[in-house]
Amino acid sequence: MKRAILSDIHGNLEALEAVLEDVRALGVDEIFCLGDIVGYGPNPRECVDRVMQFNRCVLGNHDQGALYDPEGFSSGAEKAIFWTRDQLEMPNGDAEKTRKRWEFLSELPRTFNVGPFTFVHGSVRNPLNEYVFPEDVYNARKLERIFALIERYCFQGHTHVPGVFTEEGKFLSPDEINGKYVLPLGKAMINVGSVGQPRDMDPRSCYVVLTEQFVEFRRVPYPLERTMEKILSIPELDPFLAERLKEGR
Repeated sequence: MKRAILSDIHGNLEALEAVLEDVRALGVDEIFCLGDIVGYGPNPRECVDRVMQFNRCVLGNHDQGALYDPEGFSSGAEKAIFWTRDQLEMPNGDAEKTRKRWEFLSELPRTFNVGPFTFVHGSVRNPLNEYVFPEDVYNARKLERIFALIERYCFQGHTHVPGVFTEEGKFLSPDEINGKYVLPLGKAMINVGSVGQPRDMDPRSCYVVLTEQFVEFRRVPYPLERTMEKILSIPELDPFLAERLKEGR
């Protein structure tokens, strides 16, 4: 079984289409999404439509923000969510498709398990909102408490920074492991990075391919200038949301 695991698409259609092209070339069996389909980016409807075709998906905090009132968001993120909500509410001549999008988002679970693998957006302790950053290796108590709740392997997104947290309290970036991590006998926590808004100073989309033995981190270039132009043409979206794509931050 070969699975593609994507996260944090954030309405970036160009990035998502580039990743899906890479996924198709690899001949994966299933596609999972770890949430934040929408938010920040200019194509929320189109991204939701594509993710609705995936095998599984969990709820992200931006997805929840579109469903309800956003909590704890920056002003730019909040404005983007309200704009996103307006876009999702526009029927565009197809009220049935609009209804199905809202139903899909409202029915997303916060977590699911497949064998030894757990899938969440934030963390197994707080699936929706907890960030687990690379620098949390210096917060041993935090990592110990999270690992205590992990059955074997946990896949997550939310920080937009890919890498592996080991049970020994280390963080391994994809570069340190040459893009491939052999699953250990013990526990591991894997951040799959972001499709639509990477924040590890690499503007290319990031996702992972999972088999029973290893995790492979994939980086995919996409025409980010096209996405930037779309964002800059929408007054409700902060120009910073475009600029950060170019810098991968």
